[in-house]
Amino acid sequence: MFHEIKFFHLFGWMLAALIMAAFILLQTTGNPLLIDIAMQLVFYVVVPVAFFGYHFKKQGIRLNQVVFLRGSARWILPLLGLTVVLMAFSLSVFWLMLRALHIVTPSAVGFFFQTAPLPEEVWYLVSLSLIIGIIGPIAEEFVFRGLILTQLVARFGMWSGVGLSSFLFGIFHIGFFGSFMFAVLASFLYLKTRNLLIPILLHIFNNMIVVALLFTNPDFPEWLTVTSVNDLYTKGWPNLIVLIATLTLLLAIILRLAKDLEEPPNDLFDVFKDSDNQKIDERPHEPPESRPGSLE
Repeated sequence: MFHEIKFFHLFGWMLAALIMAAFILLQTTGNPLLIDIAMQLVFYVVVPVAFFGYHFKKQGIRLNQVVFLRGSARWILPLLGLTVVLMAFSLSVFWLMLRALHIVTPSAVGFFFQTAPLPEEVWYLVSLSLIIGIIGPIAEEFVFRGLILTQLVARFGMWSGVGLSSFLFGIFHIGFFGSFMFAVLASFLYLKTRNLLIPILLHIFNNMIVVALLFTNPDFPEWLTVTSVNDLYTKGWPNLIVLIATLTLLLAIILRLAKDLEEPPNDLFDVFKDSDNQKIDERPHEPPESRPGSLE
């Protein structure tokens, strides 16, 4: 299903929609906050819903073949644990990046400690929280794990596909290394479960913590979070220990998830087809009951 969609078409849809939306909004309102929220809704809601809705309908694919509840409940606690580990890794690897940057170009480090005050408009803060915490993760998982990962794995193999799609995810997000590691883990969760809901939940948990900390205590946890040049050295040992521990744990989890997967996963696309639909890969036809990859 996803492999039949040309993902470059999605970028064309987005570019056209954003240009049109920007033109209309600039003609109708001068409120920068309203324009910001409207443009994000176009990017994360209007274009993905229209794009994937069109292709799903064209191919006769139901949404519950891509996102489904069956077997998802048992992943909730593991995903919450993974979220904590990923957050700790992101904070510690951010410290390492700034520590290295401070050695090379000390003047550039101050840029990362500059923070802009949040607007006071409640409607804007609520809208932004929903976009960052829920809407954005859903849209991004359909694009990066559903569309891009599926096609890259089919073309280059499992490890190369995961690496390339995670690299693309990382360069589109603040904090490349933390985002890259998140994307690798989310990719293997999707390949393991064949259920897009699992990486969506991980993404939502991660972003909701970010939103909560942003509005309550951005410096939490204080013993780990780096907020000044002095922290790069006074909090060095805690960050180094956390970095080594979380990196080791995340690599072990990734290898465990990848252990039982084939290279490349030859049933990645079959999960999106009913047993009576035409097969969509190049394998010899097998009876539906004998095919691998069934979910519990």
